[in-house]
Amino acid sequence: MDPALQRTLELLLIVGIGLLLQKRLAGRQQLEGIKLIILNVALPATIFLALLKVELKPGLLLLPGLALAFNLAMFLAVRYALPLFAPRHGAPQRRTLALMLPSLAPGLSCYPFIMAYMDESSLALAALADVGNKFFGLILLYLLAMHWYHQGGRPTDRKAPVAKKLRGLFLSLVREPINLVIGTAIILLIAGLNLESLPGFIAAAINRFSVMMVALVLLFIGMAVRVSLSDLRTIALLLSWRSGLALLFSSLMLLLLPALTPALALLVIVFPQSSCSFWPYAHMHLVSEREKAETRTQPTFDNGFAVNLLACSLPFSSGMILLLFNFSETLAHTWVLATAGLTLVALSLLPRIWQVALRKLRSAIPENVMP
Repeated sequence: MDPALQRTLELLLIVGIGLLLQKRLAGRQQLEGIKLIILNVALPATIFLALLKVELKPGLLLLPGLALAFNLAMFLAVRYALPLFAPRHGAPQRRTLALMLPSLAPGLSCYPFIMAYMDESSLALAALADVGNKFFGLILLYLLAMHWYHQGGRPTDRKAPVAKKLRGLFLSLVREPINLVIGTAIILLIAGLNLESLPGFIAAAINRFSVMMVALVLLFIGMAVRVSLSDLRTIALLLSWRSGLALLFSSLMLLLLPALTPALALLVIVFPQSSCSFWPYAHMHLVSEREKAETRTQPTFDNGFAVNLLACSLPFSSGMILLLFNFSETLAHTWVLATAGLTLVALSLLPRIWQVALRKLRSAIPENVMP
């Protein structure tokens, strides 16, 4: 059997076991416990080990810059281009999409497959790229969510001390384990230290935590898939549109940076396909709690729609990343990526184009001819 196919079947088998385990879940709290272990133990350990094996070079600063460029480009597309094709979304949904669609969650959707199909050095590069994405998701989107929240509030609420907001933001960044290990690893690398510089028992313990990363995340994907049928069609079209734009962005980067190594080129392709991040939802949840305390009648965001988007995004992105890894030799060309991206965007817009064409056709036919 082909090694790539065997690896894919292995990963799908673990996801399938996760699907079977859904019936044994007593409640969402058990699923949150698994997610807690992934995000606070297994993933930080994996990233820490991978980063300490990287040779720090100034050129690697390009990676977080590329990730941030994708975030900003997607934000502008969602904010200004998507309403032209999806005008039915109300203001809360448009704000929700503006926060959710540009964000990336490589930890749950991309890292496990990078570990399975590539090597630890590639995972370390992905973790470095995630620094730019973290800056966008944790800082810029938080500030934007608070800006929209205060826009809809009472005039006195808009004058909250800036120092208090920044202090709360800094504390939320420091409390995030992934940010702590990335910062610690970068400091150690700057100081000229590596994994061998750590005491043996510490390195061994971190390595044991890292080993369980892939299996836990794939089980979590299978256990977490619960799609709401009410928004399934709309969300599927939105995710297709997002994935198509990500492929177009990757093709542009490969065109502008032809000297990339094959591993870096593949990383540029798969990283933007990561699922939507949980952090924008956390920002929206914070806003929602404040609005409940103020008994506001007009919510800033649509939290229910955000939850459905998160639920669908993880399996969709995982499937896209699996597809890209298995056909990497065919797809890792600028024109192929651009064609695939344009195809996905066109397919996602077909219902809207059909509605517009049908409306024009009906308006062109005289009323006395209409049945």
